[in-house]
Amino acid sequence: MQKKQPAETTFDGTSTDGWHAYGSRTIGNAWRVANGNLYLDAANKDGWQIKSGGDIVTDEEYGNFELQLDWKIDKGSNSGICIFINEDKNKYPYMWSTDPEMQILDNNGHSDGKIHKHRSGDLYDLIASKSEPVNQPLEWNHVIIRSLNGQLDFFLNGVNVVSTKMWDENWNNLIAGSKFKNMSGFGTFKSGRIGLQDHGNNVWFRNIKIRRL
Repeated sequence: MQKKQPAETTFDGTSTDGWHAYGSRTIGNAWRVANGNLYLDAANKDGWQIKSGGDIVTDEEYGNFELQLDWKIDKGSNSGICIFINEDKNKYPYMWSTDPEMQILDNNGHSDGKIHKHRSGDLYDLIASKSEPVNQPLEWNHVIIRSLNGQLDFFLNGVNVVSTKMWDENWNNLIAGSKFKNMSGFGTFKSGRIGLQDHGNNVWFRNIKIRRL
């Protein structure tokens, strides 16, 4: 029997070690650590993101993996958990140029909640959740994202909300029918960084662990 790999703690509750801003070597000071949480302080807006914030990614890259974390958002907020990120910023200027995303959203308090496939737990703009077991703003939610040999599953609060194969004809058709259809690298990479999105709103994360499969 193959030995189960131990989970890597990618946020230890005390520092931002193991993370950096997309396309950078450092992390902005709007990403803060307090009370065991990693949170984005949205006090200082800079366009649609936060001054000294920005999207952040893991130092490590992952192929087959299981990610577990808890998140909560403020009322009216938007964020996301992103996977298979290619950090060639010269070719892909934004994190979302390549990354499939599990949407984080206040479904009732943000305008994206009115858009199909843009609600919390959705595989953003590709597949709508099979159900919506998301908690209210400022309440913690537990996520598992598992990717194994092209099979992708999203779990939200213990419920399997998205299940799909990646990198096959159906996957390509999903991308072709989405807002990412003209992004040549989107959803094509089989290994990459994991990212947390700065969408200009307060968001908190904790208990971030990744196990290689």
